[in-house]
Amino acid sequence: KYEEAKSFYRHKILDQIDKEGINSTRMMILEGLTKLRQLSNHPKMIDPKYEGDSGKLEDVSYMLENAFLEGHKVLVFSQFVKHLDIIKDLLKSRKVPFAYLDGSSNDRKEQVEKFNKDENIKVFLISIKAGGLGLNLTEADYVFIMDPWWNPAVEAQATDRAHRIGQKRKVFSYKFITRNTVEEKILVKKKKKRGIAQ
Repeated sequence: KYEEAKSFYRHKILDQIDKEGINSTRMMILEGLTKLRQLSNHPKMIDPKYEGDSGKLEDVSYMLENAFLEGHKVLVFSQFVKHLDIIKDLLKSRKVPFAYLDGSSNDRKEQVEKFNKDENIKVFLISIKAGGLGLNLTEADYVFIMDPWWNPAVEAQATDRAHRIGQKRKVFSYKFITRNTVEEKILVKKKKKRGIAQ
């Protein structure tokens, strides 16, 4: 699926550059990159009929299980609400209670309190747009970043939700990256950006 999509967009973009120039192709480039990023997470994000699995979801499932067994609380961040929905379905199928927050949530305070105060709720699914600022989640000591963002500061903000005054434990942050995809290229770009900023 990933290689098919990459080939499709490469051909389409090069064809349009030839016909109309690079400026008129920017939106298509962005569309192609977004589709490839979604495929890197889970093919179901662009093909709802997809019945197979995803290596990333398997890894997350395994890591969550271990974290719960060891008594950790986990923040799971994704830029894509569709990806959070897939993880939500996984948790529901295993009867794992969770807190949830995305841009359309209007019970922000209640979800934060539920996660911070309820011992049974070990995981908080958060969309990066909804959870970047103003959340104090010091009950969490694990942070899972499901997809890399172009801007390193945004990722740092996500991890900072757990790294707040009142945190008594070390906070571990994990990034889930699919090998040989645009996600690896994002990491390389971010390292360069970080180097320039420093």
